[in-house]
Amino acid sequence: QKRCCQSSGLPPPETASGAAVHDGTQVLAAVETIDTRRHTEALAPEIEKVLRDSGIAMSDVTHIGVGIGPGPFTGLRVGIVTALTLGYALQIPVHGICSLDALAHQAAMQADGELLVATDARRKEVYWARYAARAGRAHRRSEPAVTRPADLDAALRELPSAGRGPVLYPDLFPNALAVLDVSAASVAELTVHEVADGRHTEAVPMYLRRPDAQEPGAPKATVARRP
Repeated sequence: QKRCCQSSGLPPPETASGAAVHDGTQVLAAVETIDTRRHTEALAPEIEKVLRDSGIAMSDVTHIGVGIGPGPFTGLRVGIVTALTLGYALQIPVHGICSLDALAHQAAMQADGELLVATDARRKEVYWARYAARAGRAHRRSEPAVTRPADLDAALRELPSAGRGPVLYPDLFPNALAVLDVSAASVAELTVHEVADGRHTEAVPMYLRRPDAQEPGAPKATVARRP
């Protein structure tokens, strides 16, 4: 059986971090911490807890899945670095899971058909992608993107919509689904699907835009003029 452990910095404002263990058939244990300021402190104890609760030793884990965004920069860095470090130590693959795909997977558990995932990107924008849900699986129909919600095509905004976008902009996304935040269990389940399908997505952060904080540039050359 495939032992799949998920570790991730997940999108605020609710679930900040989480971990889950999947045995290839079902989720054995999962936990989330709702505190967007304690990614580093929370993640290691979460991983320890789900391993303990599931009765799985770290050495039995065969694959690691981690959320790669799009999402907050700090959370993505913490989750991805933790996953890559564990993968290196255990010499096992680390799979990157798009956070929008994870939300779509959760939404696909509720209904079939076309749906939209729109999450909070801050700056009055949303990260979004379009999906088709069938038999509990969500298939992405567009690449993840970031935009102002009012700039999305009206037909897209009319689709059943998962994520925090409909909460923040209820007038623009009138058909909200009861799926708001990424769960660690959904990331673990998508990792299992990826392994079963023979695919491997690198654990590279999906930022879509530059961070608010920028590294300072090189000092500008100046010429001193003598009086």
